Amino acid sequence: MKLPLFPLNTVLFPGCTLDLQIFEARYLDMIGRCMKRDEGFGVVCILEGQEVGEAASRFAAIGCEALVRDWQQRPNGLLGIRVEGGRRFHVSKAEVLHDQLTLAEVEWLDDEPERPLRPEHADLAALLNALAEHPMVQGLGMGGVVHGQQALANQLSYLLPFNIKEKIHLLTLSDPDERLDFLQGLLDQLQGESIA
Repeated sequence: MKLPLFPLNTVLFPGCTLDLQIFEARYLDMIGRCMKRDEGFGVVCILEGQEVGEAASRFAAIGCEALVRDWQQRPNGLLGIRVEGGRRFHVSKAEVLHDQLTLAEVEWLDDEPERPLRPEHADLAALLNALAEHPMVQGLGMGGVVHGQQALANQLSYLLPFNIKEKIHLLTLSDPDERLDFLQGLLDQLQGESIA
């Protein structure tokens, strides 16, 4: 399946919300086509290059589908869109078109079915609940009470300030239990660093 890509300096996760300001012609055209066809586009994390100007020279091979949920013209005249993360995908091949838009051949990745939270996830669930109080998280309509492991893992992976490599690794893990274990390890490491 061919999917237009929007390389960014962030990692989008399924079910998570991202606000974007669109001003480059290639992306205005892409968003217009996606909205007419009721299709998404792919968000991949830039490894080398910039978000604006020439197409990024290197980006992560794993990404997340972005589905437009809302749009508005901003006070500065630019198009603002809100997207929600959809399915995860792996880029098998990519080409840069004449207008610098990157078009990729992607394979959709299967996610494990949603499973209920277990008692050992209580601390992580409490952390997500606490994050919901942050104005930025409130503005995205995220955080709060979740009932499944995938939702908990995706939102914490997206919202917590891990580095890009860690976030990309988290996105590659399809088993929510594995992702939550890895998250807990990262949090333990952060806590150890703050104590030291």
